[in-house]
Amino acid sequence: MLQPKRTKHRKMHRRYPHGVARKGNTLAFGQYGLQALAGKWITARQIEAARIAMTRHIKRGGKVWIRIFPHLSITRKPAETRMGKGKGNPDHWVAVVRAGTVMFEIGGVSEEMAKEAIRLAGHKLPMKTKFLKRD
Repeated sequence: MLQPKRTKHRKMHRRYPHGVARKGNTLAFGQYGLQALAGKWITARQIEAARIAMTRHIKRGGKVWIRIFPHLSITRKPAETRMGKGKGNPDHWVAVVRAGTVMFEIGGVSEEMAKEAIRLAGHKLPMKTKFLKRD
């Protein structure tokens, strides 16, 4: 599971993915990519599930790049706890993904294989996605 090795402040303010991505919205490494069409939080578990789906489909061929990282901690208070007494403990980590961000890239495989691998990965994510191809 992805999460930061060290953090200066463990309990962060919540950041919401409003607007469109100005950076990270074009292919940088591979031939094919998976682009977000809406802004959402993506958990470390969802990123890992999408990565596993892609790598299983391409069967050790090609290379997969993950362009997002879960930096934001989401806190939870224990069940049946009274209000107050401060903020809860970190529960899980999320990546703040804006619309237009390229989340995953694949290179070194055929277009049909990349399209199917990216389709499988897109089903693991909580938003609509789009297949990108380098011109």
